[in-house]
Amino acid sequence: MRVSLAVLRDSLRRLRAASANLLTFSTPVTDKQRMRVPLLDLRPQHEVLRQELMTAIESVMDTQQFVMGPEVKHLEDEVAAYSQVKHAIGCASGSDALLLALMALDVKSGDEVITSAFTFFATGGAIARVGARPVFVDIDPQTYNIAAEKVEAAITPRTRAIIPVHIYGQCADMEPINAVAERHALPVIEDAAQAIGATDRDRRAGSIGAIGCFSFYPSKNLGAAGDAGMLTTNDDALAARLRKLRVHGAATEYHHDEIGINSRLDSLQATVLRVKLRHLEEWSEARRKRAARYGELLKETDLAFEVTPPFTRTDATHIFHQYIIRVPHHRDALMKHLIENGVSTRVYYPVPLHLQQCFSYLGYREGDLPETESATSETMALPCFPELNDEEQRYVVDTIARFRP
Repeated sequence: MRVSLAVLRDSLRRLRAASANLLTFSTPVTDKQRMRVPLLDLRPQHEVLRQELMTAIESVMDTQQFVMGPEVKHLEDEVAAYSQVKHAIGCASGSDALLLALMALDVKSGDEVITSAFTFFATGGAIARVGARPVFVDIDPQTYNIAAEKVEAAITPRTRAIIPVHIYGQCADMEPINAVAERHALPVIEDAAQAIGATDRDRRAGSIGAIGCFSFYPSKNLGAAGDAGMLTTNDDALAARLRKLRVHGAATEYHHDEIGINSRLDSLQATVLRVKLRHLEEWSEARRKRAARYGELLKETDLAFEVTPPFTRTDATHIFHQYIIRVPHHRDALMKHLIENGVSTRVYYPVPLHLQQCFSYLGYREGDLPETESATSETMALPCFPELNDEEQRYVVDTIARFRP
């Protein structure tokens, strides 16, 4: 039997259509396939700034001044102006900034330094590195910062400094902390690693204590292309000493007044940071908008369990380095559910410093800092970065709403 070309073509079209339908119904598109929401994605930021960054990097390559070159001094001047201080001193990392601050204040073996246990390890590690003893104080359950009203009770004759940590991008309550410090003639070191641009009563982070310490790790709101850090101060003598300590204690080359460390800032990192600093206010405002959007979505969504969004002080400006929710029950199960559905999340910080193995010699026990310990078991981070869009945020909250304990 002969079949016309038209009939063959029609049969082939029907077969293709049927095959397409079969493929569609046999492999349905799931929620997981539709969307992936990372905790942080640096690529969109880089794409926007690519040409500007490449031009700046090439200019440093042309000068061949890679360590402590002119770009470092320019960045220091710009960060000082931005942070409302007289001096900014570049260094190799945020961890080194903390160490240098303690060294500049002559904190040594046998001394004590008061700080929070709810923070990244570098805070307590720097204290121990100079031979001093970390004294951990519990946190405020709303802001997760050190509880200002508990600081004074921790002071002893051996106390030499206080280090409040501006956690997640919101400043600690610095007015009462500074008042306690002044009564006892103690310097305050701000661990502002997560808080560049945040304010406390209209004063910028890093300008409120004797020394401010910043990290420019790539994931920070102002991130380098590697490790970098900065110290800020209004004290001329402290600034001069910090500049010596970061270059092996040398005021001039090969002439060492004291023993310092090698913590010089690379010019390549400085030039990257200078490009990004021009956009920091815009990014911080975008983070605040993302945080407000989460708050609206969570408020209007009917959830089967308790979720507490971040608390923002009315007299502070929060830059939302992290967007942290509190889930008193079922946190770990919720995290598993989110990850299975393409939403990245993380716990900052699962083990508080006072219960870390390396600090067991301090003698702390579970239950000593109840608010800190509750926070480690109940808090979790949701994706929050300037380029996060409304659709992604809606998906995150809808995925939370679908969770059933």
